[in-house]
Amino acid sequence: MRSNLMKVVVSLLIFISVSTTGMSQEQYSEGGTPQNWFVLDPAKDKVQGLSVDEAYSFLKEKKRESKSVIVAVIDSGVDIDHEDLQGKIWINEDEIEGNGIDDDNNGYIDDRYGWNFIGGADGNVEQDTHEMTREYVRLSEKFGDIDEKSVKKKDRAEYDYFLKVKKDFEETYEKAASQYAFYNGLYKNVVRYNNLLKAYLDVDTLSLNDLRGIRSQDSTILEARNLVGMIFQQVGEDVNFEDIAVELEGAVKYFGDQVNYAYNTDFDPRTIVGDNYSDPNERIYGNNDVKGHDPSHGTHVSGIIAANRDNDLGIQGIAENAKIMVVRAVPDGDERDKDVANAIRYAVDNGASIINMSFGKSYSPQKEVVDAAIKYAESKGVLMVHAAGNSSKNIDKSDNYPSRNFNDGKSAGNWLEIGASAAGDNSDFVGNFSNFGKKTMDVFAPGVNIYSTTPDNSYESYNGTSMAAPSTAGVAAMLMSYYPDLTATQVRDILNKSSRKFDNLKVKRPGSEELVDFSELSISGGLINAYEAVKMAETLTIGKKD
Repeated sequence: MRSNLMKVVVSLLIFISVSTTGMSQEQYSEGGTPQNWFVLDPAKDKVQGLSVDEAYSFLKEKKRESKSVIVAVIDSGVDIDHEDLQGKIWINEDEIEGNGIDDDNNGYIDDRYGWNFIGGADGNVEQDTHEMTREYVRLSEKFGDIDEKSVKKKDRAEYDYFLKVKKDFEETYEKAASQYAFYNGLYKNVVRYNNLLKAYLDVDTLSLNDLRGIRSQDSTILEARNLVGMIFQQVGEDVNFEDIAVELEGAVKYFGDQVNYAYNTDFDPRTIVGDNYSDPNERIYGNNDVKGHDPSHGTHVSGIIAANRDNDLGIQGIAENAKIMVVRAVPDGDERDKDVANAIRYAVDNGASIINMSFGKSYSPQKEVVDAAIKYAESKGVLMVHAAGNSSKNIDKSDNYPSRNFNDGKSAGNWLEIGASAAGDNSDFVGNFSNFGKKTMDVFAPGVNIYSTTPDNSYESYNGTSMAAPSTAGVAAMLMSYYPDLTATQVRDILNKSSRKFDNLKVKRPGSEELVDFSELSISGGLINAYEAVKMAETLTIGKKD
């Protein structure tokens, strides 16, 4: 028992150092990193931000005027009542709110602020499975009991795919189940020992000095004292034991959700939506609840793009004249291809110039319907900005959907794939979680420790390529607002070509300590630069002022 608990403590110390100490190092680099670093300027502010103020100064100097640009945020939902998003949410003026009538005849009733493709008449999908789980279930029904030798030749390719899915699913589920059991047991022990020692010592909060005074001969008390003491000594005396329990509780919930929902082959919430799921081309379903049960992620994304720059609240978003169209298609779990395709089409048909997609997955069984929607967006001149993912993978070699690459071998010309960068230009410049790819990922943008809007008029810092994508979408919206004649392809090219380059900068390859040239991790080899982007746009459009 004691040796197992010692192993628990060692793992706990690793977990705590990653989730507390590591985070503080990102948040407060040497000399302190400003909360709004992602919009600041390298030369003036000594952080690798987007140079947003410099871009606006240039536009003012050139006496450019802006037009409103609609940015569709396909996400988990958005808190449209947030104080810093007032006046920044797209409104469907042709739809009368709450009258139960499809006033604009677009097929969606009361879609005043957008649409929710993962809801139905009786509520919304909250948790959902991963796509890998859904594929495992589907293919197991066909091949699960078949001997390999009896597989027909026409089914061989699909059977081989099933074997890959089966292997991935079983390995991933086993890992998640093991992690869940580990952290669940660890959390219970931490709470137990904390409460036991507080009661024994008659204190409200444990301290290392309290533990040093214990002289009991009770083996359980001594074991608790020794293990808790090790935690304090390793992590630091200023770390509250209750805080450690909270961290562990979060891990329990995360891995519990993986086991109970994401990889649960018996879980299927789709009946809530009420669509004919077998028909990937069905388009009219869902409801008008654009908030959903937890709009934290989508609200954070929206603030980066368009939070009010003129009030004294919270943050300044990047695009001063952008409106957020809310399209809910991402549950707690993997989004479904049918919903993604319909979300894209809804955004295009209702006037979006840019679509931000801060989501992704490794399997896409109905990719053809998503490809068709992307091609439709391209035909209508809509720019698509996609987060590259947070798995520290080279997506030149690993699948990451949705993708600019179509099943027919062609690729979208209106697509930007975005990785996440940090504030400093040292070896930690690239987020250690960020995917990358010299042939597949376009450019990097700020995505580490990004402070933005969260529900109920709050603000928090998040990490992820999910934050880097809206950093890029915000700059794209700035360009399209001030230079409305630019096409989506031109904006894509401008953002890549004007990106800030770093000669001979060596960075850690995400997921390792290996140092590589920053220029080798993306197509452009650069970082989004709003100031240089507007200068390039000005050069391309001289003589075309509105």
